[in-house]
Amino acid sequence: MSDGSLSSRPRVTLFRSNRLERLTVVSLRGFVVLWAILLPAITFVAISYAPTMWAPALIGLGWLVWSLTEYLLHRHVFHFEPRSRLLQRAVFIIHGNHHSDSNDPLRNLMPPIVSIPVGLLIWAAAIAIAGPAGSWILLGFMSGYVLYDLVHYACHQFPMKGGLGRRLKTHHMRHHHLRAKGNYAITGMLWDRVFSTYLSSNSKV
Repeated sequence: MSDGSLSSRPRVTLFRSNRLERLTVVSLRGFVVLWAILLPAITFVAISYAPTMWAPALIGLGWLVWSLTEYLLHRHVFHFEPRSRLLQRAVFIIHGNHHSDSNDPLRNLMPPIVSIPVGLLIWAAAIAIAGPAGSWILLGFMSGYVLYDLVHYACHQFPMKGGLGRRLKTHHMRHHHLRAKGNYAITGMLWDRVFSTYLSSNSKV
């Protein structure tokens, strides 16, 4: 699902191996096709093995868990500042490279090599907690993730001049260009206000 040519645009190199490099990128088209298959597949599994009138509530719960996860991951994992060079390298591969070249269209979306294994772990956890109904929670979680990644891509690649679009883009661009320690949320902007990490136009650099 990644772009077939890594040489089409100069980009930050993460691995010496060209094969590994190909696993770190994904095109918008590849991303959309992948999740246009996987989200209906998760829905089919949920309907088949856990039909319930509580499905909308479980989906909403999954989305809420994703929304908070999005914020906490970005704040505490993606911007973790370790002393170990090995961990510094890991953080750079995970997220630091995005700040080095924030408009690389093939690295504005999470590659499947990361999102699918993590999704499977979330699915296992949801099933362990809620039984078969955990598939509905996963559907909400992964739907939230897909929306997040598409919004993130749009913030870097599209003008987003509409009311909500402009707010989302302004919020995220302040994280990149005003101060990285703030505005960690992308779709769940409320969390930055809840945890006092919101950056306004008056925030100090």
